[in-house]
Amino acid sequence: MDTDDRDPSWFTEEQAIVVFTLGIIILAVLVIMPYLQYILFGVIFAYLLSPIHRRLVNHIRRDLSALVLTIMTVIGVAIPLVYLIGRLAQEAFAVVQAIQNAELGVTEIEVRLLEMGIELDIHAVVRANREMIESAAEMLAVQISQAIQNLPNIFIGLTITVFVLFVMLRDGDRLVTWVRATVPIRNEIQSELHQKVNRLMWASIIGNGGAGLIQTFALGVAFWFLGFNNLVLLMVLTFVLALLPLVGAFAVWLPLVGYLFVVGRPTAAAMLFVFGSLVSVSDFYTRPIIIGHSGALNSAVIVVGVFGGLVIFGPIGLLIGPVILGGSKIAIETLVRARDEDLTAAG
Repeated sequence: MDTDDRDPSWFTEEQAIVVFTLGIIILAVLVIMPYLQYILFGVIFAYLLSPIHRRLVNHIRRDLSALVLTIMTVIGVAIPLVYLIGRLAQEAFAVVQAIQNAELGVTEIEVRLLEMGIELDIHAVVRANREMIESAAEMLAVQISQAIQNLPNIFIGLTITVFVLFVMLRDGDRLVTWVRATVPIRNEIQSELHQKVNRLMWASIIGNGGAGLIQTFALGVAFWFLGFNNLVLLMVLTFVLALLPLVGAFAVWLPLVGYLFVVGRPTAAAMLFVFGSLVSVSDFYTRPIIIGHSGALNSAVIVVGVFGGLVIFGPIGLLIGPVILGGSKIAIETLVRARDEDLTAAG
């Protein structure tokens, strides 16, 4: 039988193209998944630097501007980050060692608790829980050891971040133009989506990150003034927890208030309590001021987006989780409105 006589309708050319495209997309996702966090970091850095890049291209070539900003970012981020990680590891080990040896002002704490009618032998508690403390210390050592063993993979990931940053700065506008030309959505709808998602990115990345930095700097000054050691560890914890809704920076300063009180520094404890309360309460005002008004980024979206993003994407999910949820809300609203406009036009 002649093969040309077969009915071609069972698998058309359009269906073949769709299957091929879906297959390629699935393979592409599998390829980028191991380094998705690093790619997202590069995209976010490019987004933050894009206003500076747009100004620089008025004076120098686009590729040169992208290269200069990439080099400045690597120098400006890598050196402080290496120092921060080193100090963080040292201070974390010092804290674990101090807890293990019961050296955190044990005598003062026991005396203060006894004055309050609470008799507690902290050394006995430490001895009774020595296995748990040693297990925690060993766990920390194992995590650091695994991170050191994973350095080649981390180096590859950071290299990808730098490359994505450079390419997105140099060709980001072309990528947006290509996407807008490829996606079968009307230009006016695409423009609206672009504006809303851009505001959403600003709200999540600049707003939440900026509010966290303000609280971290303010409390860091307070910790330094009150004579706390391990400032780097305390400030890193403050920044991370300040990004978490329903947790906040008070999870750092409130235990320190209790520590100051039981070691016989009630004035310092009162000062930190008042200042820490002001900083935590100010979050309700500084964050909206920095974020601005974004209907897609309400409290529920922030809470679910931050924690869900943290689980799925890791640390970068703290920033992009709310963007994904808010973006889905914007997309659905735009789709419904476009459908209603089409129905009205057809009627």
